[in-house]
Amino acid sequence: MAWEYSEKTKQLFMDAVHGKPGTHMGEIENADGVGEHGSIACGDALKFTFRVERDAEDPMKDVIVEARYLTFGCTSAIAASEALCIIVEDKHLTPIEALKITNQDIVEYLEGLPKQKIHCSVMGAEALDAAIFDWAKKRGVDLNELGVDVHEDEMEDGRVVCDCFSMTEPYIRRKIKELNLKTIPEITDAIKAGGACMACHHKQGGLQDILDDIWGVGAGDVDVESGEPSERSAYQLGKSIEKTMNDYIRPMLQQDGGDVEIVDIKETIVYVRLVGACASCAGATMTLKNLVEKTLKDRVDETIKVISVGA
Repeated sequence: MAWEYSEKTKQLFMDAVHGKPGTHMGEIENADGVGEHGSIACGDALKFTFRVERDAEDPMKDVIVEARYLTFGCTSAIAASEALCIIVEDKHLTPIEALKITNQDIVEYLEGLPKQKIHCSVMGAEALDAAIFDWAKKRGVDLNELGVDVHEDEMEDGRVVCDCFSMTEPYIRRKIKELNLKTIPEITDAIKAGGACMACHHKQGGLQDILDDIWGVGAGDVDVESGEPSERSAYQLGKSIEKTMNDYIRPMLQQDGGDVEIVDIKETIVYVRLVGACASCAGATMTLKNLVEKTLKDRVDETIKVISVGA
């Protein structure tokens, strides 16, 4: 699937991978702040380092003068990391001031990101926070006294909800509230939780249970115009099915020369037709069950049933 990146995002990526002077890929030795976020095993990962110009008397007056990153990730991960370094350096921020940088600041600098790649900007903001927390420890700055939540409970006491990305319940809850996430696909797009094996979607204490606890049962069904929770109509269910097909299922089939078409939707029964390489594939039945139906159950409604119809 071809992602729609802005020209600025593509330029930052190309400059970085070609090592153009002024870009920031790399690592600062003996850095004043070091922060990491993500999972190399299952997806994007980022290590962010920065150096400050130290104030001889007051660490609160330290100013970040250099920033670097190492990332295991895609075009948007590299571009978002470049954007973060530029924002931090150009603004001549103190570490405490840099805590105000959000993932939305990164997205705006890049002139937008595909919604499925928003997690790259979140990864940058989280790595920045972790690096600032590291600087504070090294410089003896008590962030708690300053009213800064350092999220200590997220790793020390947090129950792991998403095993694939080692994401804990306190972290997922914080990001759901910060980013106003209302559905499982929105969580996956923003922080990648639930984006691999999907086992955490509907298990007890999983993503849907957390959403229901925060927003109320059924809050995943949101009215398009008002943004308020609503009872999902047949029309809305159909649109959700179509969107999941186009955003997640069809791109995976197209990678192998296949595709799938929706023939009809009747309540929670979806009639489809496999085309291309999938139409004659010996594993067509397994594709329908393990990819098409399972993805629709996980992302839209667990009662969905998929039935294949002939050409």
